[in-house]
Amino acid sequence: MYKTTKHCGCGAQRSRRWLSVPRLSIKRRLGQLPPPFLRLRSWQLLKPLAKAGLNPTRRVSKAVYSRAPTRLFSRIWGLVNEVSLPHWLRRPLLSLYVWAFSVNMAEAEEEDLNHYRNLGELFRRPLKPTVRPIASHDVVSPCDGRILHSGRSRGSQIEQVKGLTYSLESFLGPQDWREPSNSSLPFLQQLGVRPSSRLYHHVIYLAPGDYHRFHSPTDWSIHHRRHFPGSLLSVSPNIASWMPSLFCENERVVLSGQWQFGFFSLTAVGATNVGSIRIYGDEDLRTNRPRHVKGRFHDFSYTDCHGEGGLALSKGDPLGEFNFGSTIVLIFEGPRHFKFQIKNGSRIHVGEAVGTL
Repeated sequence: MYKTTKHCGCGAQRSRRWLSVPRLSIKRRLGQLPPPFLRLRSWQLLKPLAKAGLNPTRRVSKAVYSRAPTRLFSRIWGLVNEVSLPHWLRRPLLSLYVWAFSVNMAEAEEEDLNHYRNLGELFRRPLKPTVRPIASHDVVSPCDGRILHSGRSRGSQIEQVKGLTYSLESFLGPQDWREPSNSSLPFLQQLGVRPSSRLYHHVIYLAPGDYHRFHSPTDWSIHHRRHFPGSLLSVSPNIASWMPSLFCENERVVLSGQWQFGFFSLTAVGATNVGSIRIYGDEDLRTNRPRHVKGRFHDFSYTDCHGEGGLALSKGDPLGEFNFGSTIVLIFEGPRHFKFQIKNGSRIHVGEAVGTL
């Protein structure tokens, strides 16, 4: 892998009857709509292969899909998202999106769609402060979404979905920013994981209708940011279930640091039509650029900017945002008696408990 290193330069609830429609599933809703572009998903590029008798789990399907111009589509979509809409068009256009993706505007800080100048502002909408209370547990959900997988790592392997694993070293990259001389050690030792602890992971998928901001999942300090430019393939469960190492191929931003039990990281994984990943206060971060070199990553030191302790965050603090849906991956060290109290496939919201000690 290649890397570049850069250091920072510090620097009244109103009901809307017109939105009171049955909350049907997105697949059923979009199936009722005539415009074909509303039914298009990047992974549906594989449908012709299926009709030809090719199983999409086969290597050829992965090769075809991974070469689709998803980065170009995503940059175009990102530009479209930021186009200012005429005032007369905002309500009819944005209400279609709200209806199609079951967006709960009653939770939004601003419920009136006329106040959103474009789709991007609607995607990144803030919520009312009272709708996402923060649980008293040590680790809470950083975002709204569906849980793809939670569990403990097996050595340096973690599960993408049941039956598919990927390596921590590929996902997080070499830990030479910590101590270059430790690069020959087993990867868990490079992370500083103690033999008396275990390493856990928690993966959440954000659908297009979800709240797209993410928050600090615990009290911790961020020491380092690593940005991997890469593909922008769909991270929907349909794709994650058959494409090994999907999260290692996609563009992602890895935040690494420490919490009370040792190593803690949060990774924001990009996806098709994700115009950008933004970390609040990190103005040097630039994602979804026109060109990138495969295998290259960019390091950023938070300790240089915020002092030896890094960027200290409290549980529930705003941390960043996506455009459109994507995925958050938590990887953290914890005591052996830590237990997840949520089930794979279930819904979770910002501030809800992830596990108990």
